[in-house]
Amino acid sequence: MSNRAAEIPTKLELRGDRIEVPAEQARAIIVDIFNRLGCHDDTSQAITDHLIDANLCGVESHGVMRVMQYAERMRSGTLGVGVRPEVRTTETGATMIDGGMGSGIPAMSLAYETVISLARDSGLAAVPIINTGHTGRHGAYADAAAAQGFLTICTGGGNHRVHGQVAPHGGAQGMLPTNPWCIGIPGGDLGPVVMDFATGRIAGGWIYAAQSAGALLPEDCVIDRDGNPTRDPQAYFDGGAILPMGGHKGYALSLMAELIGEAMLGPSSPECNWFLLAVDTRRFRQPEALQAAAEEVLADLRNCPPAPGFEKVEIPGEREREQRRRSNGVIAVPEQTWRQLMELSEKLKRG
Repeated sequence: MSNRAAEIPTKLELRGDRIEVPAEQARAIIVDIFNRLGCHDDTSQAITDHLIDANLCGVESHGVMRVMQYAERMRSGTLGVGVRPEVRTTETGATMIDGGMGSGIPAMSLAYETVISLARDSGLAAVPIINTGHTGRHGAYADAAAAQGFLTICTGGGNHRVHGQVAPHGGAQGMLPTNPWCIGIPGGDLGPVVMDFATGRIAGGWIYAAQSAGALLPEDCVIDRDGNPTRDPQAYFDGGAILPMGGHKGYALSLMAELIGEAMLGPSSPECNWFLLAVDTRRFRQPEALQAAAEEVLADLRNCPPAPGFEKVEIPGEREREQRRRSNGVIAVPEQTWRQLMELSEKLKRG
């Protein structure tokens, strides 16, 4: 294993090695896969760039391992191809993004673009996003929005009877989706501060990544169908569940997201509904003043003495940007995952 592969931040205990692949090489292969599946070329490029950037940032749960999952759903018809998201106006005058039952990555990109435009005019704006597949790594969207001076808050939920992945606090069966929350705000000298997490102790993507890579999960994240702790990703797929993050607090956050996505926004398909809020921070403080005040807070936190077992106190969002810089255009993928991706590519080429 190379030094670069050894430095990849991961929650997985790999049973095999990693293979280093130049991002441009991976990009050509993956764009071709999505084109052969029937996606428009610009859609294929948008999905691919987002997934590869997740790997470059060290978030492999939302990286190229998702290609196999997306391909399976596209081939089964549960995820549309040849469609593009649209901006719609509802009967009540609200602006909404309709993903057309296709990939959620172009839909979420359009949502952030739209809500920023609206918030730039009015100071505050909100848009729901419906009819989308998996929307990718939300921290990427929030980071870009914060760099433009916008505070964004995004959460999603719905379809709990279909996607019952996380056990409620005190429960032993998956009843709720992982219902993420993502908040981004302009930060200090090192860029935006971005909070992006699922409300389970581990994102569902990490379980898919573990299964794809033949890896073990971290301790105390998943239970099997009998309620016993397990590190085996297959035990989750055999009727297990993810435990809620932070006990009753993570459960409450997940429940709120579910009520926003399903009760407020209506039935969701194929995954969940999303609600995105944006605030133009310049309506409250000039960018230079906000940055200086934020840096004062963040500098104090960075200078906090680390607790035993920690190297330093980190600021949310900085690790991903630093990992992208250190990756230097090369992704380190578990060998088993890369083999699956290449097998998919060859299978599609054979028709």
